[in-house]
Amino acid sequence: MTKEENFILEIKNLSKVFDADTEKEKDVLKDVNLEVDRNEFLCMLGPSGCGKTTLLRCIAGFENYKGSVTVNGVERTKPGTDRIMVFQDFNQLFPWKTVEKNIQYPLKLQGIRDKNELKQRTEEVLQKVKLSGQEKYYPYQLSGGMKQRVAIAKALALKPEIILMDEPFAALDAMTRNELQGELLRISMEEKCTFIFITHNIQEAIVLGTRIIVLAEGGRIVVDEKNAITRPVTPASEGYGETWERLHSALYQ
Repeated sequence: MTKEENFILEIKNLSKVFDADTEKEKDVLKDVNLEVDRNEFLCMLGPSGCGKTTLLRCIAGFENYKGSVTVNGVERTKPGTDRIMVFQDFNQLFPWKTVEKNIQYPLKLQGIRDKNELKQRTEEVLQKVKLSGQEKYYPYQLSGGMKQRVAIAKALALKPEIILMDEPFAALDAMTRNELQGELLRISMEEKCTFIFITHNIQEAIVLGTRIIVLAEGGRIVVDEKNAITRPVTPASEGYGETWERLHSALYQ
């Protein structure tokens, strides 16, 4: 397999302008170029307003833009089940549906109607996120961490090639956040899936990412490096302090 064939995602000259018809026109993203390898866990750091979320939404097909986004060599301009997004907001689940119905709803939209297959997929993903036996619960009965586990399970059930995560743990307490980091790390190592993960937390990027990029204004990539620290990563890991300082300097230069 050539390096080009190993790319699951390629972004070329992507630009996004907000308020294009007013005097407040702003280049949120300008000529962004990025390649992402298959099964990579790419963590994306950057200050507020640099275009991280907009870039993720462009990849997901939720925004119009100039340039191109290709997945497996095929240009994508609309949402698809090959790219699934997990948000920070706890309200991404339907409150009137149980856990299993939330997971099965997008599967049914994809034409899966067989009850046995729906049940099997639901049980498989709930086991992966350690929520087996919780399928009859409603979102209001779940903690914030459990809701995010369901959101991850919902994404995994569709068997996407790329999971896009926009600060999914930012609203959680520190203990729950650390726990879910560990769970997501395990899932990412078990699944044949590429993750693109936005965070403002340098520690989180170092713990999760196999590759870390730092964006500046306009989506300009100022750091792009492989994470050479051996997993599992802790602050005591060799190279952790140097990596943290390097990323911190890039963020706040």
